Amino acid sequence: MKKYDTMTIGHISLDYNIDYLDDQIVEVGGAVIYSSAAAYAGGYKVAAVTKLAQKDIDRLSELVIPKEDVYCIPSAVSTSIRNKYHTADKERRTCTCLGQADPFRIEDIPDAEVGVYHLAGLIFGDFDGELIKALAQKGKVAVDVQALLRHADKKTGAMYFEDWAEKKELLPYIDYLKTDAAEAEILTGQPDRYVAAKMLHAWGAKEVVITHNTEVIAFDGEHTYACPIRARNLSGRSGRGDTTFAAYITERQNASMKDALLWATATVSAKMEKPGPYRGSRRDIEAYIDEFYSDVK
Repeated sequence: MKKYDTMTIGHISLDYNIDYLDDQIVEVGGAVIYSSAAAYAGGYKVAAVTKLAQKDIDRLSELVIPKEDVYCIPSAVSTSIRNKYHTADKERRTCTCLGQADPFRIEDIPDAEVGVYHLAGLIFGDFDGELIKALAQKGKVAVDVQALLRHADKKTGAMYFEDWAEKKELLPYIDYLKTDAAEAEILTGQPDRYVAAKMLHAWGAKEVVITHNTEVIAFDGEHTYACPIRARNLSGRSGRGDTTFAAYITERQNASMKDALLWATATVSAKMEKPGPYRGSRRDIEAYIDEFYSDVK
């Protein structure tokens, strides 16, 4: 039986990214790509589980991890998303779902010894509460809440956010919960992300990670830690939350919350300086920390 530190579960998406000047770039993306790359860069053993239509199987080449650790399950269609950005900093966008791959079920999950199951979905319906519960019986569970809040209109594909109806039932099954500041406000009604983190923990999530364009915070019910983003440019902004969370949950298995947060924030800062998934090494991240985070260590 194979042994993995993390198993990242999510769809690979063909993204049509249109900037505020109406220039379009078509690229393969998805949380499973960015997340698995960040975990692998830390020196961890990582699996990626995804679903694709046969005609789109070439998307697997975008994964950074070894091919023998990639598990691809046939799907009727593949996921594809159109992102229209309205500002130069890409903080505001309108998203349209052009296709959504089949949902993940417990029978899709490979039989392996896994430290953390990382649910890295893109759209509501990629996975459900039953999968969260089932995985919690097998190991630790990490959830990026995006796929529980971001819906797609079945007729038009227009994507929109709404609160997670089952949050109070399912949060107790989650060891690591990741949101961004806007998602945290949707979940809690609280614009203060520090207060929101405490509410999400009180509802059952054991550790809460909230990303913001200036910093990342983590809360475990007793301690709150914050670490600043120090990227020198934003050319690789896509996938920043995925990179942060994956780096955090892998490093967290061997490090304190504070050290894992520093590791994750340094990793995403380095990743944001180049487009695509992070392709550096553990030594590269350590060097980045030495150069830009000497006051935080």
